[in-house]
Amino acid sequence: MRTGRHVTMLTEGTYPHVHGGVSTWCDQLVKGMPEVDFHVVSLTGTGREPVTWELPTNIRRHTTVPTSGPRPGRARPPYGRARRRFLDTYERFLLSFLDPESPFDFGEALYELAVLARDGRLPAALRTEAALRSLMWTWTSPHLPTAAAHPTVHDALTATDLLEHALRPLGARIAEDTVAHAVSSGLATLPALAARHLDGVPFLLTEHGIYLRERYLGYRRDAQRWPVKALMLGFYRALNTLGYRAADLITPCNQYNRRWEERGGADAGKIRTVYNGVDPQAFPHAGPEPAAPTLSWCGRVDPIKDLETLIRAYAMVRAEIPETRLRLFGPVPPGGEAYRTRLEKLAAELGVTDGLTFEGRVTEVWRAYAAGHVVMLSSISEGFPFSIIEAMSCGRTTVSTDVGGVREAVGDTGLVVPPREPEKMAAAALTLLRDGERRRALGELARSRVIERFTLRRSVDAFRTIYQELAGLPQVYEPAVESVADWTAELRDPWYAAVATDGTDW
Repeated sequence: MRTGRHVTMLTEGTYPHVHGGVSTWCDQLVKGMPEVDFHVVSLTGTGREPVTWELPTNIRRHTTVPTSGPRPGRARPPYGRARRRFLDTYERFLLSFLDPESPFDFGEALYELAVLARDGRLPAALRTEAALRSLMWTWTSPHLPTAAAHPTVHDALTATDLLEHALRPLGARIAEDTVAHAVSSGLATLPALAARHLDGVPFLLTEHGIYLRERYLGYRRDAQRWPVKALMLGFYRALNTLGYRAADLITPCNQYNRRWEERGGADAGKIRTVYNGVDPQAFPHAGPEPAAPTLSWCGRVDPIKDLETLIRAYAMVRAEIPETRLRLFGPVPPGGEAYRTRLEKLAAELGVTDGLTFEGRVTEVWRAYAAGHVVMLSSISEGFPFSIIEAMSCGRTTVSTDVGGVREAVGDTGLVVPPREPEKMAAAALTLLRDGERRRALGELARSRVIERFTLRRSVDAFRTIYQELAGLPQVYEPAVESVADWTAELRDPWYAAVATDGTDW
């Protein structure tokens, strides 16, 4: 019997391994509900990533699901009838998102693959020669646009590797007496989708940034050929839509996300916006401004934060007010060292290295906002950014890019500019640096706005209510398609067990 006291939180590349806005939100949520027991299932790279957060005592268990590295386990691929069923399912799965005219259902095929994933045999099955041939046959079907790109065997090996890694979370099991809470769309929803369909576990989906949009932005920079990108983006698009449709409740952190979700197939009736919140006592009024004109930024040093635009804008501000400083607070996540080096080279090329400092992670984050006259945000994608509402709570006005829920957060307490336009960002920063009276008045309005609308208590209380609502749902199992039941029986059949261990390959 569910009581609302057990929640499985599903994360991808964030809590509790990385510091940032989503991780801060996760930590706040767990700490804000000491009466609720949490099991955190974190999707990571290798599974060896360190835990960088001190876990609250009500996190009873933490499990990592590596999505890269060697194939998990030693399970052999399916044989005999199960092999033929897998190949049929896999081809329907591929066609469901590669062929716009396909009659096949992505969800139905995914749930069939989930049975194999739970048995530990999906990774091996995907990497067989027969599966590779199925992919090549699908790709080169004359009526599909991928055929014109003449996909190669190397493309198929690359795509298979990416897809096998992406599907690994499908085998992660979730306890049946819990609420599954995926804190992003995409891969973190895989265990929740399987648990919802096969075990009747309630499924809550929260979105901060728009996962699918960020995948598209990421693949623009990747070096893979078009057939590989078409396959992976088609998979993410279909998974995103299935998550929206299958979730019992969706809680975007802003209205901007809500519009994306409705456009992506979510039922408007099961969307409930819950804004992120901060504790005004933890982010008190910052007090006097620094002596030298200063622009401050706080976040993780990551390409999606587009710090190139911020540095270019800073160079333009320096040309007008030479004594201006730019202070960048926040960690460089593992693998991000090359990006920081690129930023340092850009600063050197623009001649602003003497006024720019990378301050690293700061323990008392409010000091990062107090360090500037104006707090900057240059991201190309955001949900409802903590750095903005935290800065506002500290009584600092902001210049930020018009992405995600930024405009909803800022209201009329700061200046919002288009992303990737350093000239407009510089102009906005100069406007505020030159007008102290307006700058301070906007800072006071910003703090009042946070206290009125975006407090941590309001956000946590909303999720406490949601957990209780979902825990009260009747445990109704969706009728599994016949082939799933048949497949499960075949995997347990003594004949299959004998064939699967006889040492032959297919």
